[in-house]
Amino acid sequence: MASVTSLGDSVQQHLASALSATLPEAAGADPLLRRSDRADFQANGILALAKKAKANPRELATQVVANVVTGEVIKEIEVSGPGFLNITLTDRAITENLAARYADTDRLGIPHTRTPGTTVIDYAQPNVAKEMHVGHLRSAVIGDAVVQLLEFTGETVVRRHHIGDWGTQFGMLIQYLDEHPHELDHKASEVSGEEAMSNLDRLYKAARKLFDADEEFKTRARRRVVDLQAGDPKTLSIWQKFVDESKIYFFSVFEKLDMEIRDEDIVGESGYNDMLAETCRLLEESGVAVRSEGALCVFFEDIKGPDGSPVPLIVQKSDGGYGYAATDLSAIRDRVFSLKANTLLYVVDARQSLHFKMVFETARRAGWLNEDVRAHQLAFGTVLGKDGKPFKTREGETVKLVDLLDEAVDRATTVVREKAEKVGLAEEEIVENGRYVGIGAVKYADLSTSAVRDYKFDLDQMVSLNGDTSVYLQYAYARIRSILRKSEGATPVAHPELELAPAERALGLHLDQVGETVLEVASAYEPHKLAAYLYQLASLLTTFYDQCPVLKADTPEQRENRLFLVDLTARTLHQGMALLGIRTPERL
Repeated sequence: MASVTSLGDSVQQHLASALSATLPEAAGADPLLRRSDRADFQANGILALAKKAKANPRELATQVVANVVTGEVIKEIEVSGPGFLNITLTDRAITENLAARYADTDRLGIPHTRTPGTTVIDYAQPNVAKEMHVGHLRSAVIGDAVVQLLEFTGETVVRRHHIGDWGTQFGMLIQYLDEHPHELDHKASEVSGEEAMSNLDRLYKAARKLFDADEEFKTRARRRVVDLQAGDPKTLSIWQKFVDESKIYFFSVFEKLDMEIRDEDIVGESGYNDMLAETCRLLEESGVAVRSEGALCVFFEDIKGPDGSPVPLIVQKSDGGYGYAATDLSAIRDRVFSLKANTLLYVVDARQSLHFKMVFETARRAGWLNEDVRAHQLAFGTVLGKDGKPFKTREGETVKLVDLLDEAVDRATTVVREKAEKVGLAEEEIVENGRYVGIGAVKYADLSTSAVRDYKFDLDQMVSLNGDTSVYLQYAYARIRSILRKSEGATPVAHPELELAPAERALGLHLDQVGETVLEVASAYEPHKLAAYLYQLASLLTTFYDQCPVLKADTPEQRENRLFLVDLTARTLHQGMALLGIRTPERL
């Protein structure tokens, strides 16, 4: 179906026509329309136009009002204060617009972006042979939500998981496995993610113990690094075993997070090895990078150390080795020239902001990034404990992501079980809903906070039925589904002829904002604004539920219209939560 023009856009068009008729030179001017607590909308743009035209703002506003067409959409418009316009819509316009959204079962009338392109998004970047911890949570959760939003609004999205699968740390592991070749053999045909991580952890500890105690082993391990970088087939074969074992673990964690990670999207550091030498050559030949004390460096006038000396981006070390910069710059070349990306998006910890600033500037100087191809770091803050400090275990160790997710599911299952008897949930449903609620709680706590901010990880608050939590939204959805099941044959039908109660109007006007909200959130990569929209929607539903009986409405038409309103609210909650990667159980 075609997208639905929002009520705000309709009012905007009416005001634009009136402005042009009143002041021809104001054609195309923004009336600065916004929602208001004084009316349905308020327009503040007249003040700036009056100043520019050297006119009295209130008199100009009065002239504009005289040229506004009222009736179908706008019920009344009045001048307020020094020249504001307060605009009230007709009840019919609200209901008809919502009915058009309701008829579009797939998209709720939400339009696609006007300028779709191709975005390569780099997110969810664990390290081979290492356990995922709470620090990996934000990149995965934020990245997944942005992927859903971009794809929904029509962008072509290429996912990339830049895993840490290369470097000197593998020499020790490869050499140990070469000397103990059956350590990663699977006695069973398949192993769980937990077993795979246990295998890797056991092997790492044994290799580290030998590396620290045996100088000859240490020497052999360091030679292995050279063999790995030289592409020795046997060494690469052993290295691949670590990658494969790690993927078993990675996929199990992402499955627990209710997140799809495809094998073809995992292109780690090793994926760009063949490009590193050429990247360095191109940078040096173009003069973007220069040799300094044997290293290939890029210098920046505005980036200096504490002593005032320039801090360079080192692309190639003096010993000929390549650092992260060479890999990241090669990845940019691949994503721009092979994948034909218009936008490169990196969901990476804010503490790496300086590195990416230097990498992006280097790529711009080289001509790989320009006005048509841009790169953006979606930087995120730190996960904190209740004490406001970086989240650690009591022993001071980084919290394992699996442990954290398991505890969230356990807590949520307890909450679901307490309500289960009232709803009549079977044990299987309790377990399934406990997982959806627990994982949803973790995701929502992250996504409802602006990415750049740190946030406190408080499971008690996350699984609370009160306040700005995913559980509150999930229960709002489940409550509506319960109402619809109890409707005794009555069906949701829009009745534009009915007068709307204040709570119905407030809910309806907010429902109509879903399209512009989703587009704004997707274009700015700001999932927290969608979370805020959904929380307000659930809050308005609560007010509506308290003030406007649905099943016991005064007339059959009013009951049908209210069923239509709550059903559209349920669909909007379901769609919005899905875009955040969160499930909405039918019964809770």
